[in-house]
Amino acid sequence: MRREKVNAYRNLSVLFLVVLVLLSFSRRVACDQDDDDDDDDGDGEGSNSYNNPAAQQIFSELVSSRISNFTSIFKDDITKNFGFCITDVDADWDEAFNFSKNTRFISACAKKTKGDLTQRLCTAAEIKFYFNSFFTSTSSKKTNYLKPNKNCNLSSWVSGCEPGWACSAGSHKVDLKNSKDMPVRTTNCAACCEGFFCPNGITCMIPCPLGAYCPLAKLNKNTGVCEPYRYQLPPGKPNHTCGGADVWADILSTSDVFCSAGSYCPSTVQKLPCSKGHYCRTGSTSQQQCFRLATCEPKSANQNISAYGVMLFAGLSFLLVIIYNCSDQVLATREKRQAKSREKAVQSKIIKAARDDKRSQSIQTWIKCHLATYAIECFRCSSRVAYSINGKKKEKSDLSKMMNEIEQDPDSHEGFNLDIGDKNIRKQAPKGKQLHTQSQMFRYAYGQIEKEKALQEQNKNLTFSGVISMASDTEIRKRPTIEVAFKDLTLTLKGKNKHLLRCVTGKILPGRVSAVMGPSGAGKTTFLSALAGKATGCTMSGMILVNGKIESIHSYKKIIGFVPQDDIVHGNLTVEENLWFSARCRLSADLPKAEKVLVVERVIESLGLQAVRDSLVGTVEKRGISGGQRKRVNVGLEMVMEPSLLILDEPTSGLDSSSSLLLLRALRREALEGVNICMVVHQPSYSLFRMFDDLILLAKGGLTVYHGSVKKVEEYFASLGITVPERVNPPDYFIDILEGIIKLSTSTGVNVKQLPVRWMLHNGYAVPMDMLQSADGMAATSGENSNHGANVSNDGYDSQSFAGEFWQDVKFNVKLQKDNIQHNFLKSNDLSNRNTPGAFQQYKHFLGRVGKQRLREARPQAVDFLILLLAGICLGTLAKVSDETFGSLGYTYTVIAVSLLCKIAALRSFGLDKLHYWRESASGMSSLAYFLSKDTIDHFNTIIKPLVYLSMFYFFNNPRSSVTDNYIILVCLVYCVTGIAYALAIFLEPGPAQLWSVLLPVVLTLIATHNSNNKIVDVLANLCYTKWALEAFVIANAKRYSGVWLVTRCGSLMKSGYDLNHWYGCLACLILTGILSRGVAFFCMVTFQKK
Repeated sequence: MRREKVNAYRNLSVLFLVVLVLLSFSRRVACDQDDDDDDDDGDGEGSNSYNNPAAQQIFSELVSSRISNFTSIFKDDITKNFGFCITDVDADWDEAFNFSKNTRFISACAKKTKGDLTQRLCTAAEIKFYFNSFFTSTSSKKTNYLKPNKNCNLSSWVSGCEPGWACSAGSHKVDLKNSKDMPVRTTNCAACCEGFFCPNGITCMIPCPLGAYCPLAKLNKNTGVCEPYRYQLPPGKPNHTCGGADVWADILSTSDVFCSAGSYCPSTVQKLPCSKGHYCRTGSTSQQQCFRLATCEPKSANQNISAYGVMLFAGLSFLLVIIYNCSDQVLATREKRQAKSREKAVQSKIIKAARDDKRSQSIQTWIKCHLATYAIECFRCSSRVAYSINGKKKEKSDLSKMMNEIEQDPDSHEGFNLDIGDKNIRKQAPKGKQLHTQSQMFRYAYGQIEKEKALQEQNKNLTFSGVISMASDTEIRKRPTIEVAFKDLTLTLKGKNKHLLRCVTGKILPGRVSAVMGPSGAGKTTFLSALAGKATGCTMSGMILVNGKIESIHSYKKIIGFVPQDDIVHGNLTVEENLWFSARCRLSADLPKAEKVLVVERVIESLGLQAVRDSLVGTVEKRGISGGQRKRVNVGLEMVMEPSLLILDEPTSGLDSSSSLLLLRALRREALEGVNICMVVHQPSYSLFRMFDDLILLAKGGLTVYHGSVKKVEEYFASLGITVPERVNPPDYFIDILEGIIKLSTSTGVNVKQLPVRWMLHNGYAVPMDMLQSADGMAATSGENSNHGANVSNDGYDSQSFAGEFWQDVKFNVKLQKDNIQHNFLKSNDLSNRNTPGAFQQYKHFLGRVGKQRLREARPQAVDFLILLLAGICLGTLAKVSDETFGSLGYTYTVIAVSLLCKIAALRSFGLDKLHYWRESASGMSSLAYFLSKDTIDHFNTIIKPLVYLSMFYFFNNPRSSVTDNYIILVCLVYCVTGIAYALAIFLEPGPAQLWSVLLPVVLTLIATHNSNNKIVDVLANLCYTKWALEAFVIANAKRYSGVWLVTRCGSLMKSGYDLNHWYGCLACLILTGILSRGVAFFCMVTFQKK
């Protein structure tokens, strides 16, 4: 309360003094108006009151406060007309016209005008007239003439209408807050005071804003110009002298009133040079302290902070070098730790198996106590009956032997174990401390896991019937079986009457290895694609039965493995990393890690990849493992997911005989576990040929010549009179016949075109009429032209015009694309009974894989950063951020350079891995997890690349905007262009994608910075991301300009069409564009897959 009373008393005292001054001031004005002669004398008691410092100070503060109070008058008009360049009217007006710190120029002007200052100050109406005329003028801004008004027109042009001069309102009452009517101001004209400017065409004074320097002008007799301003004395008026400042406009029109660079102006009538260690920009009111490492000489217009840029560049370079050199070591250390964790998992599995053995002992004891007696009595009875019937004693059954073993050795660890796999595993397995090598440990642990699985199945039911089933020879399968049968399978190319497959009938069975052979163009790969449900662009007829039911093969996608003809393997991952990733994403989610590890180890051992397990697969540019080993890794990617149906497209192509034999042996082991294996083979050796169970031999046009056991193929062809000569490989001989290289003799009575018909008749299949006619020689010409029945001739189609053929091709391509889209979005019920990891879990696996790949691609990343650094140096040095345009030109180059460089670098994220994605998505892996993992890793570039660029551009350029603002804008820009690059990389081929990445930022920037009045171009400009980025840069810089820069800021933003309130909106648009472009990229990735 006491403090409030003191403040109130102080406010009342100040108010009382102001009232006294006003009364004395108004009384003095009245006296001056009554007697002008007394004013001219300058002596006496009245003039002494102007020399009173206290009165001058109070009067100056009063005038300053009245000027500051103009915001209440202009606020609505400023918000309405200049809201785009003035966001906070009070703050901006205060920064421009708050003279409370130094009001000496007001006191000096009051003394000079002898109390007539308020009669010479512009009212709100005159200020509005000046600024409205300035911004709405259609003429050049360098002709600083205003429209005719009440005081200055063709009939009345007093001296105060000249630039640098003003007049008094005389006896007329002046209300400075009147914003509607101009007062009559034509008496007592004189030169404008220092610190004020008097525009040409009005007769009042306006205070110069802070940051301006407005001294009295001096006449240059040589040029006749009033310096430092540019106006001349009016002709015919010898008594007219140079006055004060005449205009406050944007710096491009005139920079006369701006405090020059290298100096600072604490008031509008004082200019001081910048001292050493400080810098003063244009329009500064105080000198700024330079940074510690910056170099600032006297009268410096800016500080040189390139040393900080060099330091940041050195720090980033050092960090990148460390990452580049240590990435391999980090990965190697991580791999060692993972290997140790896998070994621990295996060891824990061994310990668990030992515990399970002890548990089985208690189970066996329980069985012995409760069931042994009853079982023995039953077997005794059965043995007596058998002896009485046969007259002799039979050998003991397996169950009797097991019971006797239990009675004789109750502590046996065998129990009711069935033999799983190799019977010699237990004898050969090392025990205890003999488990030295890693391969021995994995082999022993895998055998223990197989036995544990068998025990779990056996111990489900411990009744007597359960004991009987345990003793039986029933095989316990680990995987569900898939049997695929096909009847009259025919594939016809859409839009073109051409058969790719025709009337193919048969089945492939679990536990058997089927080989598909035939000459080139026989449709072998098409046949496998049809079985796997990957045949697009074709019309399929006939039936495909899965396990005897008409079901989609896609319902079993999770347990079907498809090995493509090309070796689609990640070259920047090791052999073990490729296999381990496939196992983690495609094996059952509830399968323990130890078992997944052992599955991978079993595949590595069976494919003979132990020696290269830690070697990079390699790419075209970087040498890795051999071609044969790469082929085996390609097959291993599907073997580690333990498929029930494994389809392989030419897995032995390019392999030597030993590698092919090793691969086929591994596939034979898979078949022993009930896997249905079907593969295309080209020219296998005889020993390799005999390892297949079944053979599917196709002729050109997709016609079946033989489908059955390999052991009976020679017998079948011999029945047709085709005998394989001695020392000739049977498959080579049959393929040469189908290719037409070997001509059948007429004594056989069979030609090549009749072989498919003979096979269909041999098995009682229905034969199409055209095939019968071709076989009988009734349509030989048609058969020759149709690849043995592949095409159906159509004279009308052949005689079509070019336009007709073109239209047919267009329809075919449309149908093909439609079929691809339907295939990609095909949803079917999951019948595989395998719960694979979800999208989030796969995202974690993908994230680890992509992270490894990025670390091993450190060199391209370093090159990208180096190019960004060079771009920052060049643009920071050459494209200086000018005060006149708030850095618009330099930021334009920045948007183009950053967009171009970041787009080209982002193309690598998806452009090089399309084949890998198509294979992984076809196998059931999550497309969303794949896409998000790539995007997440690229966020590292989104964060680091703006820092790399700004480390050079900002510290070499030193704009007024802060580093934080520039960094935030660049982060949003890089995020935006990265998403656009994703869409280009996925939708286009690498060449066109790079071309579009270069052209797009340049073209969009030209559209965004156009100066035409075309509405269509304006709409397009508002949709360009370059416009939002450039506007955000300019806004961030323009906010730092105040005081004398207000007019320049408003004029520049008006010309560009920018708004200070749109900064956050521009950032939001950039981020939204990045999100939408990523959505488009993801849609294209899922939809437009080339098969």
